[in-house]
Amino acid sequence: MTFRQFAVNNVLRNKRLYAAYFLSSMFTVMVFFTFSVFMFHPALNGTTDMNQSVTKGMMTAAVIIYVFSFFFVLYSMGSFLQSRKKEFGLLMMQGMSTGQIRTMVFLENMLIGFCATLGGMTVGLVFTKFILLIAENILIISTALNFYVPWKALMLTFGSFIVLFFVISISVSVVLRSEKLIHLIQGNKRSKGDPKASRLLAVIAAVLLAGGYVVALVTRQMQVVITMVPVVTVVIIGTYLLFTQLSVYVIRKLKNRKTLFWRKTNMILFSDLSFRMKDNARTFFLVAIISTVAFCSIGTLYGFQSVLISMAQGNQSLPFSYTAYEDNVDEREDIETISQTLSKHDLNATQEEISLRYYDVLDSEDTSMVISQSDYNRFADLTGEDPISVGDNGVIISHFEANINLGDQKEEELEELITIDSEVAVQPEQNITSRALPEVDPYFIVSDEQFEQLSEPEVSETYYGWQTEGDKQAKISAGKELWEDVGPSLITAPNYEMFRLSKGYGPVLFVGLFIGIVFFVAAGSFLYFRLYSDLDDDKEKFQAIAKLGLSEKELSKVLTRQVAILFFTPIVVALVHGAVALTALSHLFMYNLFSEAATVLGIFFVIQVIYFFIVRFFYIKQIKSGI
Repeated sequence: MTFRQFAVNNVLRNKRLYAAYFLSSMFTVMVFFTFSVFMFHPALNGTTDMNQSVTKGMMTAAVIIYVFSFFFVLYSMGSFLQSRKKEFGLLMMQGMSTGQIRTMVFLENMLIGFCATLGGMTVGLVFTKFILLIAENILIISTALNFYVPWKALMLTFGSFIVLFFVISISVSVVLRSEKLIHLIQGNKRSKGDPKASRLLAVIAAVLLAGGYVVALVTRQMQVVITMVPVVTVVIIGTYLLFTQLSVYVIRKLKNRKTLFWRKTNMILFSDLSFRMKDNARTFFLVAIISTVAFCSIGTLYGFQSVLISMAQGNQSLPFSYTAYEDNVDEREDIETISQTLSKHDLNATQEEISLRYYDVLDSEDTSMVISQSDYNRFADLTGEDPISVGDNGVIISHFEANINLGDQKEEELEELITIDSEVAVQPEQNITSRALPEVDPYFIVSDEQFEQLSEPEVSETYYGWQTEGDKQAKISAGKELWEDVGPSLITAPNYEMFRLSKGYGPVLFVGLFIGIVFFVAAGSFLYFRLYSDLDDDKEKFQAIAKLGLSEKELSKVLTRQVAILFFTPIVVALVHGAVALTALSHLFMYNLFSEAATVLGIFFVIQVIYFFIVRFFYIKQIKSGI
């Protein structure tokens, strides 16, 4: 058997340990290849701003993934070398030099890297058309993203990752130089001593996390931006101390509670748990931070899209509207153009118009809109809202959107008379929330008789609204045409505005989604590596415990708890971090992002649960096979 064959057989014999590393690397290659396919796609190589933004976004994502892949592979190889110390020690006892071991590690890693690169590109090619179809809908590109043979993407991906694996293969061998033979032989069996934890550092961890959460949750609007860097720094430090100090301290306290420690199989769980928490502290910290980045990146992008769409939807209640200001000389011509355009796109339209008049109200510096009851009811009927009735000397105060922060102010508004135009005094009757007219908050509705008594307004403009029936795509097409013919400053078309927002924001969401998924897969891989690096030690430990009478059911229960703690401890911390961060984001935008945050965090948690059951099944199977 040649030296190269020996290296290949080593990979095949350790396929259980290398499987997660290989699959994760292959997935990373596939994602990088996917972005490369988009970068070089003929449909996206035009000169439009949209095509350029998509191409730049894909290039940026590819660079981020490539840089992250380097550190991911480097960390993974470090984990493998730690788990194979005893094997290297035995090889050195048989006469293998340190240089030969480094050469063996280099060949093994290059073999895995080569296969992962080819596998990632192959899987990417198989699913390219499917991913292109998804991208057409997310990116909202008018030109079809047809399948093509991506020679440039293939060459770029193959060359980039071969270089990456080559550099890492050389780098990781340096780890073996300083190890003594006795330490290699002992492997991970050297006594680590009783895990220690400082009460002071444990308290500091709790204070830092609690303080960071409180500041993040109580700040509003621009205060969120100001406090973001200090809060993130404090939470990162607190997270590290949580896993290295606080968790060990809590476990030690739990072990001192005899009623809990001596109950059933808790002795086995707690005896090993403090060691595992201490040994896995850095892994837990890394997984928690990476997962938090994934949650926050996708949650932020998804939430920001919801904010933009809500703004486009919320500012207008009608599918088409037009505002003619006092100096507008093309008003009649524009109205005719709008009517013809709606008819051209087979949109059955009902039109209403109103003169929006502004007066001094309550002697304030700014003028407020005042309309008559009949004018309001015409637009209420157009938008499907209930009509209102105002008393002869009354006034109804209308707010465009319900705002709970205005509750006290609304009650005060009903307690005193309102003076309009310095002459007409009216008694407030009620506050209402209405979307019948454009966003003017608040405006005042008076009876027709009172409205006729008002003088000429200081400011006046004519507002036209169209309620249409027809296909959504027709509304988008009509809106686009009207923006070009009439001008976006005069015409509002919410359907087209949302289309433009989605089209412009699609590349950002698409790129962020892929990067977030890559980070999350990497975090799960770190947990897998850590779990299986201790597999041989766990086999020996549970083999000895089984001889003392541990049943198969009790063994499965203990192992399930251990795997659950390993998998869910950092993820739960990351979910809490993500929930707080997305709550702070909602405070920044002054927009409720609960549904978006719950959706993103819920999906990731479900994926982690599925991953847990898969790994648990194979891990318990491996342990039982060694007993």
